[in-house]
Amino acid sequence: MITAERLKGAYSEGEALAIYNEVKATGGDFAAFARTYVHHDDYQVARNTLWGLTKATNDELSQLQPMLNELIDLAMSHGNPSVRRLTLNVIERLHMSEDNLRSDFLDWCLDRMVSLEEFPGTQSLCMKLAHRMCKFYPELMDELVRTVRSMDIEYYSPAVKSVRTRILNGKLK
Repeated sequence: MITAERLKGAYSEGEALAIYNEVKATGGDFAAFARTYVHHDDYQVARNTLWGLTKATNDELSQLQPMLNELIDLAMSHGNPSVRRLTLNVIERLHMSEDNLRSDFLDWCLDRMVSLEEFPGTQSLCMKLAHRMCKFYPELMDELVRTVRSMDIEYYSPAVKSVRTRILNGKLK
């Protein structure tokens, strides 16, 4: 049985997969699992919960769609970089539409994607999410492309450089 106590500690990839498999085997209620643990006071519990959720299929993760704004708030407010990155990973796999576009989240992503203090995984995910949100508005896409083009790329990781290249070449979906 999954408990907060069990979710504490340093986890490996295999343990995250085991958490996913257990949630799936006990009814597959990924939304209830997320609601129970993603806001836990112990960042390790939240991190391991989110890591387990990243193992879910897109169909299984779609159960979290009603939590999109809650997850966005978590990503923007959490102080732990692992929790932030894993939350963004889940958000990236959820549906976003013009109707639920949050300008505060777009601004946050635009800021984080170029911040040299941010971890590369978060920068890359923010760049991808900003691209998805900007696709709804040509003027925002133009601004994103200008921002991405002006990045002094020598200071960024290969992951960020790759996403940047895909955006500039029109190959990011």
